[in-house]
Amino acid sequence: MDKKLFAIFGDPVAHSRSPLMHNHTFRVLGFEGCYTRIRLEDGKRLRDVFLANKLSGANVTVPHKEAAFNACDEVRGFAREVGVVNTVVEENGRLVGYNTDADGFLFAVRDFLPLETVLILGAGGTARALAKRLRTEGMQVHVLNRSAERLRPFADDGFGVATWESFTPKAFDLVVNTTSAGLQDDALPAPEKLLRPLLEGARYAADAIYGKTTPFLAMCQALGLPAIDGAEMLLGQGVLAHALFTGGRFDNDVIERAMRESFVL
Repeated sequence: MDKKLFAIFGDPVAHSRSPLMHNHTFRVLGFEGCYTRIRLEDGKRLRDVFLANKLSGANVTVPHKEAAFNACDEVRGFAREVGVVNTVVEENGRLVGYNTDADGFLFAVRDFLPLETVLILGAGGTARALAKRLRTEGMQVHVLNRSAERLRPFADDGFGVATWESFTPKAFDLVVNTTSAGLQDDALPAPEKLLRPLLEGARYAADAIYGKTTPFLAMCQALGLPAIDGAEMLLGQGVLAHALFTGGRFDNDVIERAMRESFVL
Protein backbone atom coordinates (compact mmCIF):
# COMPACT_ATOMS: atom_id res chain seq x y z
CA MET A 1 0.00 0.00 0.00
CA ASP A 2 1.35 3.44 -0.93
CA LYS A 3 1.94 5.75 2.01
CA LYS A 4 -0.89 8.24 2.41
CA LEU A 5 -0.19 11.91 3.21
CA PHE A 6 -2.18 13.91 5.75
CA ALA A 7 -1.78 17.44 7.11
CA ILE A 8 -3.09 20.09 9.42
CA PHE A 9 -4.01 23.49 7.97
CA GLY A 10 -3.89 26.58 10.15
CA ASP A 11 -2.34 29.97 10.81
CA PRO A 12 -0.44 29.70 13.10
CA VAL A 13 0.28 25.99 12.87
CA ALA A 14 3.92 25.52 13.96
CA HIS A 15 2.79 24.80 17.55
CA SER A 16 0.50 21.93 16.56
CA ARG A 17 1.06 18.53 18.20
CA SER A 18 -1.12 16.83 15.61
CA PRO A 19 1.80 15.54 13.47
CA LEU A 20 3.46 13.90 16.47
CA MET A 21 0.15 12.50 17.63
CA HIS A 22 -0.97 11.04 14.30
CA ASN A 23 2.45 9.88 13.08
CA HIS A 24 3.06 7.98 16.31
CA THR A 25 -0.36 6.33 15.98
CA PHE A 26 0.31 5.41 12.34
CA ARG A 27 3.53 3.69 13.42
CA VAL A 28 1.99 1.84 16.36
CA LEU A 29 -0.96 0.61 14.30
CA GLY A 30 1.13 -0.28 11.25
CA PHE A 31 -0.69 2.11 8.92
CA GLU A 32 1.27 3.53 5.96
CA GLY A 33 0.64 7.20 6.63
CA CYS A 34 2.56 10.45 7.11
CA TYR A 35 1.18 13.63 8.68
CA THR A 36 2.62 17.15 8.32
CA ARG A 37 1.82 20.83 8.91
CA ILE A 38 0.75 23.35 6.26
CA ARG A 39 0.59 27.01 7.24
CA LEU A 40 -2.21 28.55 5.22
CA GLU A 41 -2.84 32.29 5.36
CA ASP A 42 -5.79 32.39 2.94
CA GLY A 43 -8.49 29.87 3.80
CA LYS A 44 -9.99 30.21 0.31
CA ARG A 45 -6.93 28.32 -1.02
CA LEU A 46 -7.51 25.29 1.19
CA ARG A 47 -9.10 23.13 -1.48
CA ASP A 48 -6.43 23.92 -4.09
CA VAL A 49 -3.58 23.30 -1.65
CA PHE A 50 -5.18 20.05 -0.44
CA LEU A 51 -5.45 18.71 -3.98
CA ALA A 52 -2.04 20.02 -5.10
CA ASN A 53 -0.39 18.12 -2.25
CA LYS A 54 -2.38 14.97 -3.06
CA LEU A 55 -3.54 14.68 0.53
CA SER A 56 -5.70 11.81 1.70
CA GLY A 57 -7.02 13.81 4.61
CA ALA A 58 -6.48 16.87 6.77
CA ASN A 59 -7.36 18.51 10.02
CA VAL A 60 -8.19 22.21 10.05
CA THR A 61 -7.55 24.59 12.92
CA VAL A 62 -8.02 28.34 13.43
CA PRO A 63 -8.88 30.39 11.51
CA HIS A 64 -10.00 28.19 8.60
CA LYS A 65 -12.75 25.89 9.90
CA GLU A 66 -15.54 27.77 8.18
CA ALA A 67 -13.50 28.03 4.97
CA ALA A 68 -13.00 24.26 5.13
CA PHE A 69 -16.77 23.82 5.10
CA ASN A 70 -16.94 25.77 1.82
CA ALA A 71 -14.02 23.80 0.35
CA CYS A 72 -15.79 20.45 0.60
CA ASP A 73 -17.85 18.69 -2.04
CA GLU A 74 -19.90 17.04 0.69
CA VAL A 75 -20.31 17.67 4.41
CA ARG A 76 -21.58 14.94 6.69
CA GLY A 77 -23.09 14.61 10.13
CA PHE A 78 -22.79 17.30 12.76
CA ALA A 79 -20.54 19.47 10.54
CA ARG A 80 -23.44 19.98 8.14
CA GLU A 81 -25.57 21.31 10.99
CA VAL A 82 -23.02 23.79 12.32
CA GLY A 83 -21.36 24.87 9.07
CA VAL A 84 -17.91 24.19 10.50
CA VAL A 85 -15.42 21.53 9.34
CA ASN A 86 -12.24 20.50 11.16
CA THR A 87 -11.58 17.19 9.36
CA VAL A 88 -11.46 16.64 5.60
CA VAL A 89 -11.14 13.24 3.91
CA GLU A 90 -10.55 12.59 0.22
CA GLU A 91 -12.95 10.06 -1.30
CA ASN A 92 -12.57 9.28 -5.02
CA GLY A 93 -11.36 12.80 -5.79
CA ARG A 94 -14.05 14.46 -3.67
CA LEU A 95 -13.46 16.32 -0.42
CA VAL A 96 -15.75 15.19 2.39
CA GLY A 97 -15.97 17.27 5.57
CA TYR A 98 -16.65 16.30 9.18
CA ASN A 99 -16.55 17.93 12.59
CA THR A 100 -14.86 16.07 15.45
CA ASP A 101 -14.29 19.13 17.67
CA ALA A 102 -17.56 19.00 19.57
CA ASP A 103 -17.44 15.36 20.57
CA GLY A 104 -13.75 15.80 21.34
CA PHE A 105 -14.65 18.56 23.77
CA LEU A 106 -17.29 16.43 25.49
CA PHE A 107 -14.61 13.76 25.90
CA ALA A 108 -12.33 16.36 27.46
CA VAL A 109 -14.83 17.64 30.04
CA ARG A 110 -16.31 14.25 30.93
CA ASP A 111 -15.13 14.59 34.55
CA PHE A 112 -16.96 17.94 34.86
CA LEU A 113 -20.35 16.56 33.82
CA PRO A 114 -23.19 17.14 34.44
CA LEU A 115 -23.23 20.84 33.60
CA GLU A 116 -26.22 23.14 33.38
CA THR A 117 -24.78 26.49 32.26
CA VAL A 118 -21.81 27.19 29.97
CA LEU A 119 -20.24 30.45 28.84
CA ILE A 120 -18.16 30.31 25.66
CA LEU A 121 -15.57 33.04 25.09
CA GLY A 122 -15.20 33.76 21.38
CA ALA A 123 -17.49 33.36 18.39
CA GLY A 124 -15.49 31.47 15.76
CA GLY A 125 -15.86 28.02 14.29
CA THR A 126 -14.91 26.13 17.44
CA ALA A 127 -17.38 28.17 19.47
CA ARG A 128 -20.16 27.43 17.00
CA ALA A 129 -19.52 23.69 17.11
CA LEU A 130 -19.32 23.57 20.90
CA ALA A 131 -22.40 25.73 21.42
CA LYS A 132 -24.65 23.55 19.28
CA ARG A 133 -23.29 20.28 20.63
CA LEU A 134 -23.53 21.32 24.28
CA ARG A 135 -27.10 22.47 23.75
CA THR A 136 -28.03 19.03 22.43
CA GLU A 137 -26.81 17.71 25.80
CA GLY A 138 -29.33 19.95 27.57
CA MET A 139 -26.96 22.72 28.62
CA GLN A 140 -27.81 26.42 28.59
CA VAL A 141 -25.13 28.04 26.44
CA HIS A 142 -24.16 31.70 26.31
CA VAL A 143 -21.51 33.31 24.08
CA LEU A 144 -19.37 36.33 24.93
CA ASN A 145 -17.37 38.06 22.18
CA ARG A 146 -15.61 41.37 21.69
CA SER A 147 -17.56 42.35 18.55
CA ALA A 148 -21.28 42.08 17.94
CA GLU A 149 -21.07 41.11 14.26
CA ARG A 150 -19.84 37.55 14.83
CA LEU A 151 -22.48 37.04 17.51
CA ARG A 152 -25.39 37.45 15.10
CA PRO A 153 -25.52 33.78 13.96
CA PHE A 154 -25.54 32.69 17.61
CA ALA A 155 -28.33 35.12 18.47
CA ASP A 156 -30.32 34.01 15.43
CA ASP A 157 -29.93 30.43 16.64
CA GLY A 158 -31.32 31.23 20.07
CA PHE A 159 -28.16 31.38 22.15
CA GLY A 160 -27.66 34.03 24.81
CA VAL A 161 -25.08 36.48 23.49
CA ALA A 162 -23.25 39.55 24.77
CA THR A 163 -20.34 41.79 23.85
CA TRP A 164 -17.77 42.99 26.36
CA GLU A 165 -19.71 46.25 26.67
CA SER A 166 -23.15 44.68 27.16
CA PHE A 167 -22.16 41.77 29.41
CA THR A 168 -23.00 41.53 33.11
CA PRO A 169 -20.94 38.76 34.80
CA LYS A 170 -22.88 36.01 36.53
CA ALA A 171 -22.19 32.46 37.68
CA PHE A 172 -21.71 29.67 35.12
CA ASP A 173 -20.86 26.03 35.70
CA LEU A 174 -18.20 26.13 32.97
CA VAL A 175 -16.31 28.95 31.23
CA VAL A 176 -14.59 27.95 27.97
CA ASN A 177 -11.99 29.95 26.07
CA THR A 178 -12.19 29.21 22.35
CA THR A 179 -10.26 32.32 21.26
CA SER A 180 -6.58 32.37 20.28
CA ALA A 181 -5.76 34.79 23.11
CA GLY A 182 -2.67 33.50 24.87
CA LEU A 183 -1.59 31.24 22.02
CA GLN A 184 1.20 33.51 20.77
CA ASP A 185 0.91 36.38 23.24
CA ASP A 186 0.06 37.17 26.86
CA ALA A 187 -3.46 38.35 26.18
CA LEU A 188 -6.61 37.39 28.05
CA PRO A 189 -9.71 36.36 26.06
CA ALA A 190 -11.72 39.17 27.71
CA PRO A 191 -10.90 42.22 29.84
CA GLU A 192 -9.74 41.26 33.34
CA LYS A 193 -12.54 43.29 34.94
CA LEU A 194 -15.03 40.94 33.23
CA LEU A 195 -13.05 37.75 33.34
CA ARG A 196 -12.00 37.69 36.99
CA PRO A 197 -15.54 37.81 38.47
CA LEU A 198 -16.63 35.26 35.86
CA LEU A 199 -13.99 32.80 36.97
CA GLU A 200 -14.59 33.55 40.63
CA GLY A 201 -18.22 32.46 40.16
CA ALA A 202 -17.55 29.43 37.94
CA ARG A 203 -17.26 25.77 38.94
CA TYR A 204 -14.86 24.81 36.14
CA ALA A 205 -12.93 26.31 33.23
CA ALA A 206 -11.43 24.99 29.99
CA ASP A 207 -9.06 26.45 27.42
CA ALA A 208 -8.95 25.13 23.86
CA ILE A 209 -5.25 26.06 23.71
CA TYR A 210 -2.83 23.35 24.77
CA GLY A 211 0.87 23.00 25.46
CA LYS A 212 1.28 26.13 27.60
CA THR A 213 -0.16 27.86 30.61
CA THR A 214 -2.08 30.70 29.01
CA PRO A 215 -2.93 33.86 30.98
CA PHE A 216 -6.49 32.48 31.14
CA LEU A 217 -5.31 29.25 32.77
CA ALA A 218 -2.91 31.14 35.02
CA MET A 219 -5.81 33.19 36.35
CA CYS A 220 -7.79 30.01 36.96
CA GLN A 221 -4.88 28.53 38.90
CA ALA A 222 -4.49 31.69 40.98
CA LEU A 223 -8.18 31.51 41.89
CA GLY A 224 -8.05 27.79 42.69
CA LEU A 225 -10.54 27.03 39.91
CA PRO A 226 -10.41 23.50 38.45
CA ALA A 227 -9.41 23.95 34.81
CA ILE A 228 -8.10 21.95 31.86
CA ASP A 229 -6.18 22.97 28.77
CA GLY A 230 -6.97 21.73 25.27
CA ALA A 231 -4.85 18.57 25.36
CA GLU A 232 -7.75 16.20 26.10
CA MET A 233 -9.91 17.94 23.50
CA LEU A 234 -7.05 17.53 21.01
CA LEU A 235 -6.87 13.85 21.89
CA GLY A 236 -10.62 13.31 21.70
CA GLN A 237 -11.07 14.96 18.33
CA GLY A 238 -7.86 13.35 17.09
CA VAL A 239 -9.12 9.84 17.80
CA LEU A 240 -12.27 10.50 15.80
CA ALA A 241 -10.32 12.14 12.96
CA HIS A 242 -7.85 9.24 12.86
CA ALA A 243 -10.70 6.77 12.54
CA LEU A 244 -11.93 8.74 9.52
CA PHE A 245 -8.43 8.90 8.02
CA THR A 246 -8.00 5.14 8.29
CA GLY A 247 -11.48 4.25 7.07
CA GLY A 248 -12.68 2.77 10.35
CA ARG A 249 -10.01 0.07 10.25
CA PHE A 250 -9.19 0.38 13.96
CA ASP A 251 -11.37 0.60 17.05
CA ASN A 252 -11.44 4.00 18.73
CA ASP A 253 -10.10 2.62 22.01
CA VAL A 254 -7.09 1.14 20.16
CA ILE A 255 -6.45 4.52 18.50
CA GLU A 256 -6.80 6.32 21.84
CA ARG A 257 -4.24 4.11 23.57
CA ALA A 258 -1.69 4.66 20.82
CA MET A 259 -2.41 8.37 20.54
CA ARG A 260 -2.18 8.96 24.30
CA GLU A 261 1.35 7.50 24.21
CA SER A 262 2.42 10.37 21.97
CA PHE A 263 1.77 12.89 24.74
CA VAL A 264 4.73 11.59 26.76
CA LEU A 265 7.21 11.51 23.86
